[in-house]
Amino acid sequence: MGLAMSWPFLRLYMLALLYFSANAILNVIIPLRGESLGASSTTIGLMMGAYMFTTMFFRPWAGHIVHKQGPIKVLRLILVINGFALILYTITGLWGYVAARMLQGVCTAFFSMALQIGIIDALPEKERSQGISFYSLFTYIPGIVGPVLALGLWQTGGMDSFSILMVSVAIATGLFGYSVKMEERKEQPAPGNAGHSTRLFHSLAQLVKNPFLCKSSILMLTASIVFGAVTAFVPLYAHQLEYGNAGIYLAIQAAVVVLARLGLSKKIPSDGKWRSSLMMGTMLLLAMAAGCVSFSITGGATFFYLGAIQMGIAQAVLYPTLTTYLSFVLPPSDRNVLIGLFIAMADLGVSLGGMIMGPVADFTSYSFMYMICALLSLLMIFVAYDRRQKRNG
Repeated sequence: MGLAMSWPFLRLYMLALLYFSANAILNVIIPLRGESLGASSTTIGLMMGAYMFTTMFFRPWAGHIVHKQGPIKVLRLILVINGFALILYTITGLWGYVAARMLQGVCTAFFSMALQIGIIDALPEKERSQGISFYSLFTYIPGIVGPVLALGLWQTGGMDSFSILMVSVAIATGLFGYSVKMEERKEQPAPGNAGHSTRLFHSLAQLVKNPFLCKSSILMLTASIVFGAVTAFVPLYAHQLEYGNAGIYLAIQAAVVVLARLGLSKKIPSDGKWRSSLMMGTMLLLAMAAGCVSFSITGGATFFYLGAIQMGIAQAVLYPTLTTYLSFVLPPSDRNVLIGLFIAMADLGVSLGGMIMGPVADFTSYSFMYMICALLSLLMIFVAYDRRQKRNG
């Protein structure tokens, strides 16, 4: 068994599982609670989107601060703030949820960077990708049980139980997080804030100038809009379907992501070549998934759950494939910063999935909104096509 699966690293993965378990529950409870308080789809979309938008905004500075201060110091402070945010959900109303979502977004930016940088620093080069893959895998596992549990709490009128659960998760995550240890590698000091900001603005220009980063970011942004629309509105859309259950849908999608990541981990291309057929097929699968979810209002719950399977496969393939490709073709001097921007595009897409698609659902319907998602995914098939099959960079 490799170092990436040794007990110290298993503790880090388990911490990620605990941390993201709250989100798996909140992704169902917040839309349902918002609707019960009279919120429109636009308002619910803003609440849901505020989380990833804040994460995206703070992620570049999070990486800089974690590098400068060390992951353990940052992690322990963030766990306290995250605990406060989770407790805030239990004592506030609609607009308190917005504040809690934004606070959680800040925490997630720093938490994810602290854990990933800690894992990268402590593992030898040959095991780093495995360590990050396991970290990513453990963040998805709560999505298998969390939505079903949340829906059960909601249907039994268990807001008191929800409050107890949130407080318990906050305390358990904090206590467990304070006990973890990371080996911090001694490196050259991080550059000052002025240099960091200059590099950041220079890197932003590469989103347009660098054709490999531009193509990958457009694909990831659009796909993440679809993923975000599913997370934000499936709990409300499922009510309109006979035999539709949001908890089952989200659990199926998360389970497929986990199983596909495990099964396909060795099949992800790792040679720096752009495979048009793979990327076009993935975007087609995403379009079919959104189309099935849209058509389920007429065709029934079978299409709804079929969409969950297709969505999970697309989600499992797209992110690691694009990230691995970029790790080969981006210039080594700016690689980490540019990959950070790519991840920020994924965050932005999830956020826009709530913020943009909420008004679309208000003016039309959830079914029509998911059809728009399907059409956007179809357009990305043309973006994914590239005659240049050879490795670049």
